[in-house]
Amino acid sequence: MDKIDFNDQYFMKQALQQAKEAMQKDEVPVGAVVVSEGTIITKAHNLTETLNDVTAHAEMLAITSAAEQLGGKYLNNCTLYVTLEPCSMCAGALNWAQIGRIVFGAPDEKRGFKRLSPSLLHPKTEVTHGVLADECQQIVKQFFATKR
Repeated sequence: MDKIDFNDQYFMKQALQQAKEAMQKDEVPVGAVVVSEGTIITKAHNLTETLNDVTAHAEMLAITSAAEQLGGKYLNNCTLYVTLEPCSMCAGALNWAQIGRIVFGAPDEKRGFKRLSPSLLHPKTEVTHGVLADECQQIVKQFFATKR
């Protein structure tokens, strides 16, 4: 686990709130926020079922919204907080966006980029993991327990 500071926990709690919103919509509960200069510029959660779109992951929606907010496609001065480790698709998009930092809560042992494609991220992107990992993992487990 990496060094975690108070701000990381604060912003991850905001991402967890987004995950809860996703769960209320019967979406896989993953939430994300993008922070620039200490301020949340966008919030997102999974909408794959709602939009009938396999690419509507929280991270993808957050990237698009953040780029729109900033008026440019590069997010090199931003941090993405996401409750679950990004998949390879999202990691690739984060590479193209040149995100400055990614902070994720729970690991995704089956589909997470670190196991499948660890080199997908931009070389300058910093990664912190394990922030509120138990809470982030619990909401996913709770969701899938209701599906089985």
